[in-house]
Formats: sequence, C-alpha cells, structure tokens
Amino acid sequence: MFYDGPFWATIVAARIPKDHPRYASLVTREHMKDALSRGLIHDTGLIAHGRGEAFDYLLGEASPPWARRVARSAAAALLSAKQPVLSCNGNVVALAAKECVAAAKATGARLEVNLFHRTEDRVRRLVRELEKAGGKHVLGPNPDARIPNLSSDRAKCHKDGIFGADVVLVPLEDGDRCEALAKMGKTVIAIDLNPLSRTAVHASITIVDELRRALLLIGSEAQTLKETTASATRLQRLAASWKNQQGLTRARLFMARQLRARRA
Repeated sequence: MFYDGPFWATIVAARIPKDHPRYASLVTREHMKDALSRGLIHDTGLIAHGRGEAFDYLLGEASPPWARRVARSAAAALLSAKQPVLSCNGNVVALAAKECVAAAKATGARLEVNLFHRTEDRVRRLVRELEKAGGKHVLGPNPDARIPNLSSDRAKCHKDGIFGADVVLVPLEDGDRCEALAKMGKTVIAIDLNPLSRTAVHASITIVDELRRALLLIGSEAQTLKETTASATRLQRLAASWKNQQGLTRARLFMARQLRARRA
C-alpha cells in the first residue's frame, strides 16, 4: 500500500518505473519527502518512517494472520467508548489522512493533532490536511489541558479530545505518552510495527501492522460490528478478549520465523 494522492501522479510516476520491485515503497518515500517540504512532518519523521518500513519487511509487507482479530478488538473498544479519540502526529497525517478520517467516521472517534516537535503552524497545517481529507471538527490548535507527568509538548491536548477520552488510538506513538495515557486509566490502542517498543508494550491493544493497512482493518471491522448490531456488552467483551502480551509474543515469533525462512 502507498499514498495515492495527486502529488506524485505526474512527478514520481515519471521517475520510478511501475515494474520496479520496490515501486510502492519508493513512491511513499517520495511522498514523505514532499510532506517534509510542505511543513507537515519534522525532519526526524523520515528516520521514523524508515525504521518502521524495516519492521514491515519482517512481516513480509502484509498484514499478519491475526491482524483482523486484533483490529476487531480495537474497533470494539472504540465503538463502546464514551469519548473515543484518534491521535494524529505528522507522519500519521502525511501517510494516512484519508484512512484516519475513514476510521474516525466508522468508529465515532474524534480526530486530534498531537505533536512532539510542536509548532502552532505545523498543527494548523496538519488540521487542514485532515479537513481536506474529509475530517470534521479536528482538534489541535489552542489546547486547553495537559497530560500529567509528561514534560514534552505531547502533553498539550484538549479536554474534549485526548484528555477526556476513555479510549485513545495512538498510531506511530512515542512510548512516554503512551505510558502516561495508560497511567491515566485510558484504554490505549497502538499501531506499531515494532513489537519491542515501549508503546507496543504499554498499550492495551497493539496492532503490529503497517499504519494504512491497520486503519483500513479497524474501519472495516467497525462497520461489520455496527451492521451486526453488536450490543455494548458484546463490544466490551470483544475489546477485552485481546491479550496484548500474547499478541506481542506472537508477532515476535512470526518475525523470527520470517527471518529463518529468508535464510533458508
């Protein structure tokens, strides 16, 4: 999967042959470079993207066999929440603005921009990017609350958003905020390709998968659950059914098997 917006249609397509074995990856890298020039992501976001792509190699660049099951638990947690929120940083918006908006609509979650390398200009740019993708009432500018025991700018948030949320979806998260949110008693859903990260370990539900694939699965599972008119009790049971540490162990073993298979 890769970004398919208008930016690269005439520029990147001319540079990268479509039969190149890394075509999708190379197009996405060009898009991230463009997002940097447009002020959407921080320089270090490029490093984070490359690190995540390396872990995706270990998944075989495809959703693992259990991905739909964990996405179902995540969707159930968001649907049964009183105040669900999808937190978006620069890389998340640059890579998956449309998928974020679709997942938010499917689950009833509010979108909020939250940044480690925060500037108000970049917050506004990211909010506009989400709005262009169809997002409504996106939070981010003028935060009116702080996450306790967190000194970075990621502590800045909204009472009607992350601060007051009972369930928070945090794609491409940094571990300190994930841990702080968990200490506040929130259900934290992470999307993280690295099953060893602090985020993956401290989250309530960790989806070890690529960002866009995971968001699409969450949206799809949320739609299915709504169509089957799942009761609140059933949704809560589904959310609680995912055993996160077992899931992380499964992801690590799966990646190890992939490495052994490649050597063979």
